Amino acid sequence: MSDTIISVKNLTKQYQAEQAGGVKDISFEINRGDVVAIIGESGSGKSTLLKSIYGLLKTDEGEIFFENEKVKGPDEQLIPGHKQMKMVTQDFSLNIYAKVYDNIASQLSNTDLKTKAEKTLQIMEHLRILPLQNKKIIELSGGEQQRVAIAKAMVADTKVLLLDEPFSQVDALLKNQLRADIKRVASETGVTVILVSHDPADGLFLADQLLIIKEGKLLQTGKPSDIYQNPKHIYTAQILGNAVVLPRLDAEKLGLKTYKEFVVFYPEWAEMSNSWNSRRYEVKDVYYKGFYDELLLERNGVSVRALQLNKGVHKKNDSVQLNISRFLEF
Repeated sequence: MSDTIISVKNLTKQYQAEQAGGVKDISFEINRGDVVAIIGESGSGKSTLLKSIYGLLKTDEGEIFFENEKVKGPDEQLIPGHKQMKMVTQDFSLNIYAKVYDNIASQLSNTDLKTKAEKTLQIMEHLRILPLQNKKIIELSGGEQQRVAIAKAMVADTKVLLLDEPFSQVDALLKNQLRADIKRVASETGVTVILVSHDPADGLFLADQLLIIKEGKLLQTGKPSDIYQNPKHIYTAQILGNAVVLPRLDAEKLGLKTYKEFVVFYPEWAEMSNSWNSRRYEVKDVYYKGFYDELLLERNGVSVRALQLNKGVHKKNDSVQLNISRFLEF
């Protein structure tokens, strides 16, 4: 059996001129069991792509295949959506006055009640919501409702789970826990997960494959670590790592030689160093970031950012030596 579960070929879906969010000539493949994150700004086409994969949108051009069979659009079937995929949207689609257990179990038939109960309890355990089984949805927090919605989507032997901004209603404290649980559940059950997010940390944290989307175009796809270290576009470096972008003339003022238009580097590539090739900068400001400080530095009228892991060593108005150990040229 092929490792590829979904193929998207030359997909185009455009809206009216004044509307953002369409996609243009996008092609990629997704492997069975992978967690895939589609990352981009609001209006970049992420949700359009997700809904097209599920079969909710009539596309203009191109085709989508699930296990080598064409995914039908809403004009080709009575009930839109693919029966072996499930989508969890931001409204969760839960019966808020019913209990957690009943919301999830409702997806299974009553032909085998013992198996129905076993599957329901098993998926609740996977997503750490077993203690909530007798609570009503209306009594739960947003993060707990999110887990119930995911459990409801996965309980009926779903092969592909589609998540639209799954962490948008989750507190920062619980976000990492839910990310880790989704990654673990995907590994334990073999389900393929495709999620869209405007937060790059979601993709870097849990994805096997990243898709970077801008204005409806697929800029780059691959492993998160490969894309982060070798972005093919300035936008990719900016959205994944808040990169410093310098026009050529500014880069040359810092002693960075380039024949291209822009120099790009991540703040962690700028190292405090007294080496022979380091240069002196003035600390214009210090931003506390928890386990590190981010320094705003200036040299010859050009500002850059660098990380300081030894917090508090350098203060505002200090003079420091900095070596930009690596940079990319665009």
